[in-house]
Amino acid sequence: MTDEQYMQQALKEAHKAFDEGEVPVGAVIVMNDRIIARGYNQVEKLTDSTAHAEIIALTAAFNFLGSKYLPEAVLYVTVQPCLMCSGALYWSKIGRVVYGTEDEKNGYKRVAQDVSPFHPKTTVTGGILQNECAQLMKDFFKQRR
Repeated sequence: MTDEQYMQQALKEAHKAFDEGEVPVGAVIVMNDRIIARGYNQVEKLTDSTAHAEIIALTAAFNFLGSKYLPEAVLYVTVQPCLMCSGALYWSKIGRVVYGTEDEKNGYKRVAQDVSPFHPKTTVTGGILQNECAQLMKDFFKQRR
C-alpha cells in the first residue's frame, strides 16, 4: 500500500474520534506492509490528557510486538504530533513518521522549530492527504463553535 492508502486508514480512526466528540486525530502503525496498531484521540472518553491517537497506537504496537522499540515501523497520523507524542515517538525509536496536516498551535514544530524531536534515525514526511486531514479538523472546530 502507499502512504496515501495508509493515511486513509488513519483518517478512518480520526472519524471515530470525530463521531465521539473528540478532537479528530487518528493514527495507524505499519510494519512489514501490515497495520499492527490503530489509535484515535480518546482524551475526553478516558479523562486522560495523554490519550492522544499516537500514544494509544504506540501502546497497542508495543503490546502486539512485545517490544518497546519500533525501528522498523511507520506511524501514519492525520495531524502533526505534539511535543508529548514526539517524545514518546523518540523513545520508541520508530523508523518513520508520516503526518497529514500541520498543527500550528500544538504541533512539535511550534516549540522545536529548528531541531527534530524524533530519534536521529527517524525520518519524517508531512503533507500526505493534507487537505482531507485539515478539513476534518476544520469541520470539527466549526461544529464546536
